Amino acid sequence: MKDRPSGRIADVSRADLQIILRRAALRLRNAAAVSLDEDVEETLKHLASEFEVTRNDMIRYIVREWLETNSYLPVHNLDEDGTA
Repeated sequence: MKDRPSGRIADVSRADLQIILRRAALRLRNAAAVSLDEDVEETLKHLASEFEVTRNDMIRYIVREWLETNSYLPVHNLDEDGTA
């Protein structure tokens, strides 16, 4: 696992990580142009159908969840009625 970039994320400086994430965000703005492996596309299609959202919305949701889970974005706290 250490040979993969995801295994070395702790070694990346915060400034470099911000640059990488900004570049990724710019590329994801046009998510339809994102080329993914066939198995990933199938999973995205299945999840989008299950959540009743578009592929692009599913990609945005997954990226936001990943960023919040890994503390790159603040987590949105929900009220008792489920609103932010």
